[in-house]
Amino acid sequence: MAAEEKTTGRVTHFPEHGPIDPKTGKEVLLSIRNIDITFGKGDSAFKAVTDASFDIYKGETFSLVGESGSGKTTIGRAVIRVNPVSAGEIQYKGVKITGKIPASLDREVIRNVQMVFQDPAASLNERATVDYIVSEGLYNFHLYENEADRVRKVENMINEVGLLPEHLTRYPHEFSGGQRQRIGLARAMVMEPELVVADEPISALDVSIRAQVLNLLKKFQREQDVTYLFIAHDLSIVRFISDRIGVIYKGRIVEVADAEELFDYPLHPYTHSLISAIPIPDPRLEKNKVLYTYDPSIHDYSVDKPEFVDIGHNHWVYGNKAEIEQYRAIREKGEKIKAITILGEGEAPAPKTDAAAKAEEEALEGQFTPPPVHDTGSIWYKVLGFLLPLVGLILGFVFKKHRHYRNYKACIKGAIAGLVFLAAIAVLFGLLLILTVV
Repeated sequence: MAAEEKTTGRVTHFPEHGPIDPKTGKEVLLSIRNIDITFGKGDSAFKAVTDASFDIYKGETFSLVGESGSGKTTIGRAVIRVNPVSAGEIQYKGVKITGKIPASLDREVIRNVQMVFQDPAASLNERATVDYIVSEGLYNFHLYENEADRVRKVENMINEVGLLPEHLTRYPHEFSGGQRQRIGLARAMVMEPELVVADEPISALDVSIRAQVLNLLKKFQREQDVTYLFIAHDLSIVRFISDRIGVIYKGRIVEVADAEELFDYPLHPYTHSLISAIPIPDPRLEKNKVLYTYDPSIHDYSVDKPEFVDIGHNHWVYGNKAEIEQYRAIREKGEKIKAITILGEGEAPAPKTDAAAKAEEEALEGQFTPPPVHDTGSIWYKVLGFLLPLVGLILGFVFKKHRHYRNYKACIKGAIAGLVFLAAIAVLFGLLLILTVV
């Protein structure tokens, strides 16, 4: 087989171990190299991920964080070969797994790389019992000696994730969102994978049991030497479960470092903004916290083009030459960066730039504000507008000025209907007058 692979140049099976990173001496299980992920073609093409690169070492938890829509899940789905890459490549144990690969290699990817999806309801077959859902991978790869061994493995895994054996005969729609997520976790871990892509695995769980699931993930990691690509947006949790963290902004990796290194030295402004947004349990401190808003316009990449560079201490940052030198100087100085600032008595917040203020205003526009108590949109406003269109229009704009949008819409609709009705009567009267004269 080895001779055949050398002559054909095709690898049909993964090696036992991946390559060793010369800088850290650790085994590289997954390597993402300058990948682009594009959806659509031609003028409608949209590049969701641009030139993303990072390594995941064997046995570690690598967390990928960023705001919603930044491309975290897109990269996770590319790792399991659901999303094709338009440039670059993904290597597993040093073997390329993107593009067209041998069927035997594709089967090994499915066997060794599992994913816990963000939406448990959409990722579970509603027509299959929990027993079949958890056992499906065991069936496909025949990872059991006999029926009794399969049942034992499934029941043990169900118990591990906090469910009961009697749940195996039920269907997904009979469970809550958190229980469905546990089923998805059991389905992935029963395969005893080497790499698990955990796409926000605790976002659907109650706060009281999140710690239990995180402890369960760490337990699997200790016992089975599982490696995690942990996708999340809650940095307060990520800090304590991650070995290394990658920060992604609009499809581009902007910073990668060890967990404590990243929190002590958040060099990229976007990383700084994410850390400053972590909620503080004390409401008094949270009220006085200064929220740092990231403004992309502070970067001038028109001439000096940016690169993703290792500035030392296994700390990678995205920036141009001037920014990289500044980041390197800050890091070598060794003084921790204070990402969260609490205002003291008599202390005023620093003035915001026009661009930062505009960005914050645009972010706040999408937040939900409860309507005023008397903003009911009553039908009587429509009647008033219909009978007295001019009064309805004036009243409507008064309501709009005071943010009574339901009342405003009711008055405007009634007034428009009234004006249309009067116009129809005027036209009809004109026609009758013309017929009378003729």
